[in-house]
Amino acid sequence: PALAAIYRYCTITDTSSLLSIHSQQKHPPIFIMQRTPAGETVIVPRNFKLLEELERSEKGLGDMSISFGLVDSGDTFLSNWNGGILGPGGTQHDGRFYELRIRCPDKYPAVPPEIRFATKINMTCVDPKNGNVNANKVPALRSWNRNMGIEQILTSLRSEMCNDQNRRLRQPAEGSMF
Repeated sequence: PALAAIYRYCTITDTSSLLSIHSQQKHPPIFIMQRTPAGETVIVPRNFKLLEELERSEKGLGDMSISFGLVDSGDTFLSNWNGGILGPGGTQHDGRFYELRIRCPDKYPAVPPEIRFATKINMTCVDPKNGNVNANKVPALRSWNRNMGIEQILTSLRSEMCNDQNRRLRQPAEGSMF
């Protein structure tokens, strides 16, 4: 509700008030663009976008087979996140819970977050040495745009678990960590 009021007044033609919101921040503002029902283009700063994502996750408004939230609630720049994916049924991942680390860089959402599995997993898009996700092999990361978010990435990774190349791959012992 409060964000909606800010969106209403932060249009492309009125960015001076929006920039003053960020004048006290260490990082420069990074914006995303959205359209209001009236057709106005709205510029949304990085932290507003991340706060919106956090709020949706905390309220359970998305896919219930994934979860994500801040590592530290005192992280004012909303940079470091934990994620979780419940393995899809009918695959080697069935019944497993995978823990991930997500870092949203200063240029987020213009660039995608960096994703790393903390729980060991055997997937074609994950580096077996350190758990880093290869952005070129995950559809949501490969076709990233500033209106996407953490939820879309985690959902895309879960879908990758179901593809023919990954669904039957033998997995490390449950609970193993990188």
